[in-house]
This record gives sequence, C-alpha cells and structure tokens, in this order.
Amino acid sequence: MDPHDPSDLLLRRAAEEQGWSDDELARHTRSGHLARLRPGAYLLGGPPTAEETRHRLLVHATLAGLRRPAAVSHQSAAVLLGLPVWGAGLGRVHVTRRPPASSEVGRYLRCHVARLGDDEVVEVDGLPVTAPTRTLLDLGRSLPLGAAVVSLDAALFQRLVHPAELAAGLAAITGTRGSRAAARAVRFADGRSESVGESRSRVLLHRLGLGPSTLQLPISTSSGVFLGRADFAWEQARVVGEFDGRIEYGRLLRPGQEPGDAVFEEKRREDAVRAEDWGVVRWTWADLTPAVLGPRVRRALAWAGRRAG
Repeated sequence: MDPHDPSDLLLRRAAEEQGWSDDELARHTRSGHLARLRPGAYLLGGPPTAEETRHRLLVHATLAGLRRPAAVSHQSAAVLLGLPVWGAGLGRVHVTRRPPASSEVGRYLRCHVARLGDDEVVEVDGLPVTAPTRTLLDLGRSLPLGAAVVSLDAALFQRLVHPAELAAGLAAITGTRGSRAAARAVRFADGRSESVGESRSRVLLHRLGLGPSTLQLPISTSSGVFLGRADFAWEQARVVGEFDGRIEYGRLLRPGQEPGDAVFEEKRREDAVRAEDWGVVRWTWADLTPAVLGPRVRRALAWAGRRAG
C-alpha cells in the first residue's frame, strides 16, 4: 500500500507560517524531499505511486483552499468512499455546491452546481462527501455506461448501497439531465461482479451481443465435489468464462506454496471443469477489446454447439 496520507501534506500557506521561503520549497522539491501535487500544495517524501492515493491527497489539498463550502462529489467522492474508478479522469477534484452558485472548470477543480440534501452528504476523512447513493447516481448521469457500472458493481458487491436505495434515488431524479443514463447504469449493475475487469468484461460482452446467462456459477463434479465458481457462464451452451486479469497468484499462495504451484492448481481446476463437459474461455486485460474478446467467445460457443450436435 502507498504510505502517504493527508498528514503528509504541506500547504504553501502553512509553510510560510512555519518560516519556509519559496526558495526552500523549490530546493526541497528538486531534491525529492517534497513532491509538488499542485500549485501551493506539497507532499512530504516522494510522489504517491497509486493514482487513487494521489487523488485523495489532491482532494484534501484542494478543499483546504476553497473559499466557499462544497461537498466532494462524483469520481472524487468515489475515491474517498473506497470505490474503484475507471474511465473517469482523476486529474481534477470534483465538488458540488448548492445553488445559487456558478459552475467552474479549472485545471485542478471541477465545481458542479446542484441541489443537495443534508441526508446526501456524509463525512469521510474529515471532509463533506456526497453519500454513496448520490455519488453513484452522479456518476451514472455523467460518465459512460462502462465507467459508471464499474463503481456501481463494486458498491453493490461491498454492500455499500442496497438496490432499493438506488431505486429510490433514481425516482427522485427522474426527468433531470442524465437521469436516463443513470437508470440504465443502475439496471445493468450487478453486485456479483467481483472486480473492475469482470465489470468491464460484462459491459463489453453485452455490447457484442454475447451477454452471459449468469455470473459466479458454482461448478461441481457429477459426484458433488465443488470445483469453484465461474466468473461468467453461458449455461445452455455449457461454456464458462474466466477473467484472469485480477488474479495475482502471489495473493493466492498458502504458507510455503510457490507461485508455480498455484498456477498448476488452477490448471488442474480448469481440466476438472472441462472433464465435466464444460467449455472454458479465458481472457485478460489485454483482451478486453471487441476485436479480441468477441471472436474468442464466439469460437467457444460455436465449438460447444458443434460438440452438442
């Protein structure tokens, strides 16, 4: 994990009060003792390695400099709530202000203006942040389907929100700008997706007309021995799909087990699934394109059809 946290932030205003000069700040930045997050905001030590960590720190630095109150919102809120963000830029901090106010787009800040109920704001890391349901609906209204679904799936998987809460939130925004896009994303969301890659895969498969019949299908032998769960399944064709991008075999190792042993066990599991008359198709991050994933899944389904015939 990235060791940085908001206590590592050094704002220029605070640095001046502590006796730092601009020359000192520049010298320590060049030497690597400070990392510049944005004008007037520095980080003790080297720059953060994770994009989400950098954005979290950028949020704290930006909120500290705002002259008017605002709630962290959209993808910035998602980061603070611990939700994955994909396909949404993290270069700007997103905030929402209640009217009357004016929207603002700068290099580091995107200010939205919208009605915001007191029950739609929570505190995270000492900052006002839009609540999970409001955050997810804002993402559904403002992001493409795939990007919104990534965060929605994760929130449902983590049980951060309940489908009924999303439905109630949708009812409250019916007719507003982007509400149809949000409704589409909520309808498509599925808490059975366990990773960003699985969510992205599901969106792409449906766009290609290859949507699976179910997710996380348990597979057992004819004698009842449990083999595992398949990420995706086309049950009528007896084909299962596995997204491998999330698997780092080091995470799966038992004490004393080598990475090669984990790979071997996974291969044995796949062979056992095939022995139960299931076809298996696998893909990775690099395969998440229509030109690669579509033909691969179609070949697996076609092979299954020939086998059945």
